[in-house]
Amino acid sequence: MDVRRTVPVALDVDSDDAALLEDTVDTFLWSAQYVVDHAFKGEYVTTSKTTLDDETYDDVREKTDGFNGGLVQAARNKAAEACKSVVARWKQGKKASKPVFTSPHVVYDKRTATFHDDYVSLATTDGRIEADYVLPDEDRGTPHSEYLFSDKYETTGAELHYRDSNWVLHIHCKADVKSDTSEQATTENGTVLGVDLGVNTLAVTSTGTFWTGDEFDHWRREYEKRRGDLQQCGTRWAHENIQSVARKEDGRFKQMLHRISNELVTEARENECSVIAFEDLTGIRERTGASWGHKWAFDRLYDYVEYKAEEHGITVEQVDPANTSRRCSHCGFTHPDNREDKDFECLKCGYENHADYNAAKNIGLRYLRRNQTSGDGGAPLSVRLNSGTLNANGGYSPAEESARAGVHAESHGFSRG
Repeated sequence: MDVRRTVPVALDVDSDDAALLEDTVDTFLWSAQYVVDHAFKGEYVTTSKTTLDDETYDDVREKTDGFNGGLVQAARNKAAEACKSVVARWKQGKKASKPVFTSPHVVYDKRTATFHDDYVSLATTDGRIEADYVLPDEDRGTPHSEYLFSDKYETTGAELHYRDSNWVLHIHCKADVKSDTSEQATTENGTVLGVDLGVNTLAVTSTGTFWTGDEFDHWRREYEKRRGDLQQCGTRWAHENIQSVARKEDGRFKQMLHRISNELVTEARENECSVIAFEDLTGIRERTGASWGHKWAFDRLYDYVEYKAEEHGITVEQVDPANTSRRCSHCGFTHPDNREDKDFECLKCGYENHADYNAAKNIGLRYLRRNQTSGDGGAPLSVRLNSGTLNANGGYSPAEESARAGVHAESHGFSRG
C-alpha cells in the first residue's frame, strides 16, 4: 500500500535566483492557461493529456522561447486535471467555469528537480539554480526527519510556492507500507465512522466525540485583530510584521488540525472502523455559513485525516450531505423543523439529540446505503456509535457491556478539544 506525505521546506534564495524563479512561475502559469484556453475552444472541453500534448506542446515551446520541456508537460498535466474537474462538476449538475491560474507555483518532477540532502536543484527559464533548505533546529519528530530524510520514503516530486516574499518547496514523498494483518482483517466487513463538520463544532463523529471550534475562533479573531492594528500603522516594519503574523497563524492552525486529525484516526482505529465518511466539502460555506478560514480548515482537516488513515488501511470518503442535518437518524423522517440551532427533535418519533451528532450518524448511514447498493461485497455493514452500531435501515445493536463502559454518546456525547 502506497503512503504519501508532503513536506513543506523553505528555501534560501538569493535575489538573482529569485528573479529567475519569478520568471519561471509566470511562464509556467501562462503555459497552463494556454492549454486550458485551447481545451475550451471546441464544442466539447478536451481533457485528454495525450490530445492536449499533441495539440499544444510545440506551440507552448515556441511561444515561451523554448521553456523547459518537462515543465511544459507539467503545466499541461495541471491544465488537464483542472479541465477534468470542471467537466466532473458539470456531470453532477454543479456550476463551474473555465479555470484561471493565478496562484504563484510551479510543479516539478524528478526530471526538472534534483533533491539533495541539504539543497535542491531546480529547472528555470534559464538553466538550473541551486537553493539551500531552511530546516528546523530539531533533528527528530519533524516531517523532515520522518519522511524527507527517511530511508523508508522516496521523493517523487514537488510544488514550488511563492507567498509573502518566501519560497517554499512542498516536497512529495512516497513509501510502500504494509498494514498489520490485524488491521486488514477489520476492514473487510467493518464499520463506518461518520463525521459532521461545522462552525461552532469543528467536527463531530458518530461515536459522539466533539471537537469544538472555540479555540479556532479565538485565535482567528486574535490574529485578525493583530493584523488590523498593524495595518493602521502603515510602516514597513508593520508590513513585515503582518507577514510574520500570517506565518504564525498558519503554523498554529496547522498544528491544531494535525492534532484533531490524529485523534479522529485514533477514534476510527479504536472502534475498528474500515471507513471514515465526511460530508462532501463542495459548497460547505453556503450550507453552514462558514468563513473562508473555516473552509480552509475543513479542507486541510480532510487532507490530514485522509493520508494518516491510509497508513492504517482505513478509507476516507465524502458523501452527499443533502438533508443529513434535517433527517432523523432514528426513524428516517426528514423535515426542516426537526432541527433548531444545535438541538434536534424529530417531529415524527420524538427522537432528541445534539443536531451535529445526529448529522454525523446520518453521514455514516448515507455512506452505507450508497455502497451497499453498489454491489460492493466488502462494504461496511454498520455505522459505529459509542454505545453500539446502526445498520443501513437504522436498526440499532447495542455494544457489549464491557466495551467502552461508562460513556454513552447516544444520551449525551462528550467534548474533546
